[in-house]
Amino acid sequence: MNSFFQKKSLIINFLVTVTLTYLVISLMFPTTEAEIPVGADGETPSAEIEYPVYAEGGKPVATVCFSKQSPASLKPVLTWTKVEGAVAYEIEFFHELPETAEGPYVHPVPFFSSREIYVNGFNADLTEFLQDNIFYWRVRGLDLDGKPVGEFSDAVKVYLDRNKDIRQKPVPTSIFNQSTGSTLLYPVYAWIPVNGADKYEVEILDAPPENPNGIMPSVHRIDSAIAVGFDYYDVTPRFAAKPFYWRVRGMDRDGRPVGVFSDAGEFILNPDEPVPVATFGDSITHGGGSVSYSPADWEFSYQHYLDFPTINLGKSGDTSQTMVERFDQDVLPFKPQILLIMAGSNSVRGSYTAQSIIDDLQVLEEKCLKNGIRPVFLTLPPINPDNINRVFNEETDPDWQEKLQQVNAFIRTREYIDIAQDMGDEQGILPTGMAIDGLHLDMKGKQAIAAVINANWQHILQSPTSVEVKG
Repeated sequence: MNSFFQKKSLIINFLVTVTLTYLVISLMFPTTEAEIPVGADGETPSAEIEYPVYAEGGKPVATVCFSKQSPASLKPVLTWTKVEGAVAYEIEFFHELPETAEGPYVHPVPFFSSREIYVNGFNADLTEFLQDNIFYWRVRGLDLDGKPVGEFSDAVKVYLDRNKDIRQKPVPTSIFNQSTGSTLLYPVYAWIPVNGADKYEVEILDAPPENPNGIMPSVHRIDSAIAVGFDYYDVTPRFAAKPFYWRVRGMDRDGRPVGVFSDAGEFILNPDEPVPVATFGDSITHGGGSVSYSPADWEFSYQHYLDFPTINLGKSGDTSQTMVERFDQDVLPFKPQILLIMAGSNSVRGSYTAQSIIDDLQVLEEKCLKNGIRPVFLTLPPINPDNINRVFNEETDPDWQEKLQQVNAFIRTREYIDIAQDMGDEQGILPTGMAIDGLHLDMKGKQAIAAVINANWQHILQSPTSVEVKG
């Protein structure tokens, strides 16, 4: 499937066309100034504070605060909880606290606003806007049409120190190996962008950088890539007995640094450690959804909701054919006891025949059995061609439903788990509520996949063809 960078480029272009003067006339509850804990350094979110990942009721909650004792520079990073169903965010800055009165919605005119934010964080630039030492901000989610998803967050007061040194650096949001389902063979590195950066350089290292907060490449660099936006999908499988590290820096159009390198993130996938269960597939397996969220947003991975640990061998963009081609390279080093396989969604919607997809599934099955791996197939979920075309401007093979039925009928003759049985509507179309873009299942869709797998897992382990799963 297409990389999320391509998806984001498309949706950015789409949302830019939406009117920037959208106004909601409604009755509102009084807006109050939010009180939240102060981060350890007052400049970026504190690791000491436990925040919910998602906003309850669609109302974001600020996750960073700048107090009198710990004020912001003129280029602070503002962060908030994600909003389920939002593909973008709208942020507003005010000189005074926004208020509501009885009757129509009334508030001061913001001195700055943006509706083109595609992560739950924003690096503000206040150097040309403010003479005062305080301002207020609030944020809300937007859907694919640029309409609000839930309420604005409570307004948050920010104290500024105009003499504070400005240190711009991207804030990493990909945190690997620390939660269920957060181990990727093909990592996705994501960050909060730096104001003024035109592109980014991602650096992969085999040891921690010797020059933190610097602008020069590390002597431990083993690879690098240029990215646009706020994430990069690694095209190289990263596995070794020792950890890898990654960091990113902003650059202007001429390649000059904008700020410094981010803090380095660490991740590891050791092929020498026993792997009971691995997942293998395309971007539905790799993860991501709601247009703007990548596989590094773990809530959009079905593995995050499983009752047992796995490693994720998925790769965005795969067809059933490319899965066959990379099997030896990407699966065999880990020697999984059970391999959960979801293969063919891109092939079904493309020009591949049902028989060619079935042939590929048979090759995958044979490769597994030949190497002592137990294959367990997952049925393919339906898709929504109208939503795919709307978001990606891609046509779907008109025979996709017939092909999907044939492929799933074959899968049901093997050892399988039927995750797709109740996913379609009366016409067999994937509902928008399960996948905004018509293809990549969102949180509810990924939770539904995991729920079916969890419900059938003991049966899989106890079936006559089962092997003892260790670990």
